[in-house]
Amino acid sequence: MRVLPMGPTAVLLEDVGADPAAWCVGFRALGLPGVVDVVPAAGTVLIRWDSEAALDAARSALASVRAATGGGDRTDQIVIPVTYDGDDLESVAEAVGRPVDEVVALHSTADYSVAFCGFAPGFAYLTGLPAELRLPRHRTPRTSVPAGAVAIAAEYSAVYPRSSPGGWHLLGTTALSLFDPHRDPPALLEPGVRVRFVAS
Repeated sequence: MRVLPMGPTAVLLEDVGADPAAWCVGFRALGLPGVVDVVPAAGTVLIRWDSEAALDAARSALASVRAATGGGDRTDQIVIPVTYDGDDLESVAEAVGRPVDEVVALHSTADYSVAFCGFAPGFAYLTGLPAELRLPRHRTPRTSVPAGAVAIAAEYSAVYPRSSPGGWHLLGTTALSLFDPHRDPPALLEPGVRVRFVAS
């Protein structure tokens, strides 16, 4: 693991393992004082403390962190009901050489977990997408994807929390609110949380 300084009170960790979100859960379990934020990404983790002293006191503990197992710090699953009516459902089926109902079954029976969040508030990158459904993003993104669109791209699945441009393949829609600034926490999906899509 490489520890790179990011200003006086933060570090960026590289090479934390295959599942940065699970590493973050393991880190939080240590209960180290002064930690302000722990942010996983595709292959890194950013940790910020409230002071240089708190960071210095925690440095030796970083090497002892072990990734959490069993779905992180939550044992439940968030179930997302999906109406599989997306604009790309048929083209995805054609691209992967499977009937539409099989695409729906593959997507809705997989177990997902939140690897990291980004792009927009409440946008969670979910790992667990079956290999049979992995397709590259569209070469030309849409200028507007509706809120609640359930989509796939590369090895990830996601739900667009609000209307925005996007280049993912749209499989369906959900009425579930993924981000609400008046909720605590505002984002429904956080790193380490397990997710299941259910056809509605």
